[in-house]
Amino acid sequence: MIRARMLATAVLFHDGDLLMMKRSPNRTLSPGMWAAVGGHLEPHEINDPEAAVLREIQEETGLLPEDLEELRLQYILIRLNEQEIRQQFIYTARTKRRDVNLTEEGELHWIPRAEVMNRSIPFIFRRVLQHYFDRGPHPHVWVGTAGYDSAGTATVHFTELVDPQQV
Repeated sequence: MIRARMLATAVLFHDGDLLMMKRSPNRTLSPGMWAAVGGHLEPHEINDPEAAVLREIQEETGLLPEDLEELRLQYILIRLNEQEIRQQFIYTARTKRRDVNLTEEGELHWIPRAEVMNRSIPFIFRRVLQHYFDRGPHPHVWVGTAGYDSAGTATVHFTELVDPQQV
């Protein structure tokens, strides 16, 4: 049986630094690796991933909506993980402040952009960061699907999300 899981993630910047979480070694998802803040959508958030990401930001960092600028949905990722289809909504924003709370999820650190890719990052998040760092913020949303390239190497294929009726 294939199950579905929806997640919301925040890629938060402040003065060129990215807020990253070194996940606790006891976590089920990506233990000990560096990731962004975020988590699963609650049932009442299924039609509102922005509410989910704001909740996750507040729960994991203490940052409130008024502490954020330019919150924008930038990516929707879809991938198969064993018998689970994961759909992940990735938002970007700038924070007005750097002070964040302690969290049981892991340790929060502001990492200079030039050092981010030197961390142990889950494959899918690494591909998103590479794409974002190469292209920067966009007014549109990218859809990424995990798969393989012609050489058989795991990759993420990105496509601009468009409404064909508006083209």
